[in-house]
Amino acid sequence: MYQLHNPAQDVKTPVLFFTGKGGVGKTSVACATAVSLADQGKKVLLVSTDPASNLQDVFGVELSNNPIEIPGVENLNACNIDPEEAAIAYREKTVGPYRGKLPESVVNQMEEQLSGACTVEIAAFDEFSHLLADESILKQFDHVLFDTAPTGHTLRLLSLPTAWSGFLEESTHGASCLGPLSGLGDKKDMYGKAVQALSDSEKTTLMLVARPEESTLFEANRASSELREVGIQNQMLIINGLLQSHDSNDEVAIAFYESQQDALSQIPEELKPINTLSLPYVPYSLTGIDSLRQLVSDHPFVDRGNNNEDIELNQLAYLQDVIDDFSDRNTRVIFTMGKGGVGKTSVATNIAVGLSEKGHKVHLTTTDPASHLDYMFKNSDVEENLSISSIDPEIEVENYKKEVISAAGELGESELAYLKEDLESPCTDEIAVFRAFADVVARSENEIIVIDTAPTGHTLLLLDSSEAYHKEMSRSTGSTPESVKALLPRLRNPEETEVVIVTLAEATPVFESTRLQEDLRRAQIAPKWWVINRSLSAAGTDDKVLKVRASSEKQWINKVENELAERCAIIPWTKEANLNNDSKITQS
Repeated sequence: MYQLHNPAQDVKTPVLFFTGKGGVGKTSVACATAVSLADQGKKVLLVSTDPASNLQDVFGVELSNNPIEIPGVENLNACNIDPEEAAIAYREKTVGPYRGKLPESVVNQMEEQLSGACTVEIAAFDEFSHLLADESILKQFDHVLFDTAPTGHTLRLLSLPTAWSGFLEESTHGASCLGPLSGLGDKKDMYGKAVQALSDSEKTTLMLVARPEESTLFEANRASSELREVGIQNQMLIINGLLQSHDSNDEVAIAFYESQQDALSQIPEELKPINTLSLPYVPYSLTGIDSLRQLVSDHPFVDRGNNNEDIELNQLAYLQDVIDDFSDRNTRVIFTMGKGGVGKTSVATNIAVGLSEKGHKVHLTTTDPASHLDYMFKNSDVEENLSISSIDPEIEVENYKKEVISAAGELGESELAYLKEDLESPCTDEIAVFRAFADVVARSENEIIVIDTAPTGHTLLLLDSSEAYHKEMSRSTGSTPESVKALLPRLRNPEETEVVIVTLAEATPVFESTRLQEDLRRAQIAPKWWVINRSLSAAGTDDKVLKVRASSEKQWINKVENELAERCAIIPWTKEANLNNDSKITQS
């Protein structure tokens, strides 16, 4: 069992960066650490740059980009830098000078190029670079904590000399982050100081936050490797939400505990040398000063009560109802969408199996071919109606990169280095995989196509704009295959295509799924079904810790059903190894 995180003993540097996959509890860990340090008499500034930040919900105060004192915690100041707002200002600064000088369609294209995740991250980095490079801040505070760290991709981009050259304005090869970087202007020195501070082990510690789940440990390992590459060597891993004990007579509790232990037994080798601590899985919500203090105290397990008992939930649909709906309406193309770790693959798999069992000819396309698919061929009836193709993202991305580099023509050594780094963007992965999906759909006219992992609305608009506008006037994705051109109108046709948004009954996944839905609507795609996956509330546990946690899901289930989704289904929590039984369980 890992030693519990004790900020008084564990924090050795003035600057801390918290990073990890969405939903792992970065904000909770950062807030609890900040409160503990402040309680020791340290002057602390807590800064959130998370687009889905619930920092003000945790502390119960309104926050802005100007630090304020947190009531009830002497020595603690906090601010909430909204990177979405920063990105809007950043975008306008870049695009504004061209309004009225270029055709409206071209200006719209430029704005869309600056609407993606790369722009948000660079704008956020721009904001906290002011804090990180300002020596007066470190003189005013003993510790500065950042909730959400920049990725290695962004830091490498900012360190490349070509990012600051005329190549940025002149190139039309269309890689995904050139647009966002075009507004950097004269900030090279400030960014240089910020990157230098990040790589100073005497000044900065990277706090990798993960849950005892395979996907979040994999993400922590990826972030660790990326950030080591740019010189951030001082790292610490915190396993958040580790179940310390469980009811040995409760099947759900047994499976929950065993699934965590299974994940920890497979922790990536590269993470094992890193100093690893844990925080317990607790029954109370981590909002309010008292709860944060308790989490990192000597007695973190005391039940603090539950404010959700009076929330009455309606009987929600099950996954079988989703399958029946698609079958009755003869939906031809089905995408499962959602952030990493919410269970898109298992939902896509069960929809495909369910439709094939109802007699439909189904083709399942996935980027995760090894996880839960073998069982589907055990039943000859299913095998007859169901075919599977797997897409290797690494191969598709590599082929796409070669295509873009070839199309760029003759480049100098530094320009080629910049282009190669630019193509490390997550946007590149998404576009490359989507093109492969489009090829599958194009040759499968006589089957229902179920697609695991879909592009964001931002990527769809980029692909669309590369068809609609002159390439020499834009920074789009270059030439667009006919299969992609044909699929875009198909995606926007609700009679033919459905998008299923998969989420968990927790704050961050719900917030992120909300933004995803807004993104899709901007691309003229209206999701109908939301699926709340792995719900403890629906699992019926009697374990004292899990039961209280299940009750805390109610506010998020209620929000999805009543505010966000046109139709909503729920899947009970099951051990990961048994996810292939979801379609059966949800009929009960």
